[in-house]
Amino acid sequence: MIEKRPGEAVSEAEREIEAVIHAVEPWTGRDLRYRPVHGGISNSNWRIRIEGQPGSYFVKVPGRGTEMFIDRKAAAEASRRAHSLGIGPAVYDYLDERGVEIADFMEGRRSCTNRDFLDPDVRRSVLGLYRRFNDSGLLPLTKTVFDMIDEHIDQVRELGGALPADFAWLHRQYRLARAALEASGIDLVPCFNDPMPGNFMIAPDRSMMLIDYEYAANNDRCYELGIWCGEMFFSDTVEAEVIEEYFGRFDPRLKARLVVHKVLADVKWGTWAMVQNVVSALDFDFYKYGAWKYMRARSVIQTPQWVEYLRAV
Repeated sequence: MIEKRPGEAVSEAEREIEAVIHAVEPWTGRDLRYRPVHGGISNSNWRIRIEGQPGSYFVKVPGRGTEMFIDRKAAAEASRRAHSLGIGPAVYDYLDERGVEIADFMEGRRSCTNRDFLDPDVRRSVLGLYRRFNDSGLLPLTKTVFDMIDEHIDQVRELGGALPADFAWLHRQYRLARAALEASGIDLVPCFNDPMPGNFMIAPDRSMMLIDYEYAANNDRCYELGIWCGEMFFSDTVEAEVIEEYFGRFDPRLKARLVVHKVLADVKWGTWAMVQNVVSALDFDFYKYGAWKYMRARSVIQTPQWVEYLRAV
């Protein structure tokens, strides 16, 4: 991929990253290059290389509208926490006041795909990262899946965005699930909350690191596992292995909590997508993504097991 120097921008995104580069004081007067890093669906991401300096930097420029659901100060705190735990890259506060994230580029690692998580050793490695983060003490920001769903529903309605024709029914199922989980008690811990495959960085030795803590907040422990299992399309057998590996035992109640949170994650991200469909400037079909998330939530809610899961949590 072609690298560019500041002053060579031809697109709006390139002009934006050049303005960011010029604002980083330690980079003033340095001979540097930039190029895009593809894969995200919320922000624009860039790799910055400084001539004569080993390694390079990763720069995330906030996407339009992301301030509606991302607390950049909380994200920076979570990123620093992750680095201190040895599960995330070093981060720099050069432009924290602008919400721009700057971190070490993870040299020698690549972004995962769903295929990587077919490997039991990789799954165990991820669960080790999760346990370290989940058990590290509460973060300043608490944002449960209930908070996120309610926030996105309000945003879609304020924006005049689209919701599925059966959303009243979906919302009723969400309320039933919330009531069941709140009655049983919320296991509040720091959660990563955003397990897209590309946020897991794997090395040749199969060791793992986590990047992108935008959505990190205190949430239910089983949400962390449920959304990951859903994102990776794990089978019932693998979900049982995940529960046993993480908790040290398999418990049907934990399976029920995982499944219910997996469904709520799809409702959350489906509604999030309908917000993005209105506000985002990125070239991505958010409506299709959201419709698919809602469809997958329905595929569980419409089974006889759904009521059994709600009773079991």
